[in-house]
Amino acid sequence: MSARRVHAAVLHGVEALPVDIEVSLSGGIPTISIIGMPDSAVLEARTRVRCALKECGFEIPRLAVTVNLSPADVRKTGTAFDLPIAVGILAATGQIPTRGLSELLLLGELGLHGEVLRPRGTVAYLMLARDLGLTCAGGFDRAEAAAFGSDCVPIWDLAHLARGVAALRDAPSEGPARTCRAPSPVPDFSEVVDQEAPKRACAIAAAGGHGLLMVGPPGAGKTMLARRLPGILPGLTDEEVAQSALIHSVAGDDIAAIQARRRPFAAPHHSISVAGLIGGGQPPGPGQVSLAHNGVLFLDELPEFSKAALQALRQPMEEGQVRLVRATGSYVFPSRFQLVGAANPCPCGHLGDPGHECTCAPAAVARYQAKVGGPIMDRIDLVVDVARPSSDRVVRGEEGTGSRQLAEQVLGAREFASWRASQVDAGGGAGSGAIAGLWFSGDAAAALTRTAAALALGGRAVARMARVARTVADLEQATEVLPRHVAEAAMFRSRDTLGGEQ
Repeated sequence: MSARRVHAAVLHGVEALPVDIEVSLSGGIPTISIIGMPDSAVLEARTRVRCALKECGFEIPRLAVTVNLSPADVRKTGTAFDLPIAVGILAATGQIPTRGLSELLLLGELGLHGEVLRPRGTVAYLMLARDLGLTCAGGFDRAEAAAFGSDCVPIWDLAHLARGVAALRDAPSEGPARTCRAPSPVPDFSEVVDQEAPKRACAIAAAGGHGLLMVGPPGAGKTMLARRLPGILPGLTDEEVAQSALIHSVAGDDIAAIQARRRPFAAPHHSISVAGLIGGGQPPGPGQVSLAHNGVLFLDELPEFSKAALQALRQPMEEGQVRLVRATGSYVFPSRFQLVGAANPCPCGHLGDPGHECTCAPAAVARYQAKVGGPIMDRIDLVVDVARPSSDRVVRGEEGTGSRQLAEQVLGAREFASWRASQVDAGGGAGSGAIAGLWFSGDAAAALTRTAAALALGGRAVARMARVARTVADLEQATEVLPRHVAEAAMFRSRDTLGGEQ
């Protein structure tokens, strides 16, 4: 019997860091001591390992067992150390062969009867195993393993401790998991009745990556529209699938939709805390802005979010990532998302609604509309009114523009914008009438100037309107921005009633 070393890992933010587990036996009082900055969950592994070893028919050593988690200056958290500790003890006592152990990255929580349960962060562990050239052995979510890729890293799925360690006599032969859960159906825009203007705003927002705010009475369909927006966005690229799957895997979420290349959609409740929105906890984990990475962050009832939560969005929106500094270290979570908000026009929700009378005092309306400020409205390029749909059309079940038609428009606009950008990079095609490379015709530039003067728009609002007009032109695949594109962009201009700049 001698000291043995096995490979394990610990989650640090959305990364998995390698940890070596050394097991040494010595004379003295029979006990299992775990050192190397373990948290309470890791220390509880002593009891789980004892029970699992006994239930599986292995001998519990009547010696002092020392388990060292290296490097010792990194905090060890979670339950993924159960399996490697048990395997290390069995190897140190000679109850299992040691051949091939150095080629395995072990992870998994043990049940009291020896079951190997999957920990959070399967994708993060698989990425580490790939980088280290190891076979990942332990409990796995097959959907997450399949989403990571079938040819990236060998996977050995151990369902039970006794059967798993018995198989160490043979080389691991099971290939990567390939089965996965089917994602839920994608909602279609055709289900939203009598809202063609808001659908057009959604298409413009999706084509140009613009922030969108929908304002209207309760029940008008704002949430339905927002939930269908990811369905008209282009599918995730391979790199984006890996990024989003990593984040959702660490958070313990299902990634079947991400595996199907659907854009993530996060819709936190307005009562969410700052830590829940941008990330935090112990150990720190990703928040809703990170779960929306490469997708859509929908803030329903936008004025009801706390001021602290809205202010906390400044760094994620500007830098595309969240940086948390804690006593245990610095954590970075990606958070590049498209912002979509929904709001009522007043506290009761019926201001301007022809079918209902608003009961709010003017001062209450002013306070309510002033709740949304700087960091949010700076990312809002389009504001659209969502009126209550016609009851007759709802009853008849009329269908309007569907997601497939809108998705084709968005994809065409993005491809045209990419071609246009390539022309600018090549040093031609912009022309002297271009505004910041947006290819404005002379008439369109004059129309933008007149509109800005008539509405007393500030510089930031003018720039936002110019970008929206360029996106409208891209939807038509028009080389130059024309006055009609500027006119449509002006229809969706930001407003001061919800904190925007005129």
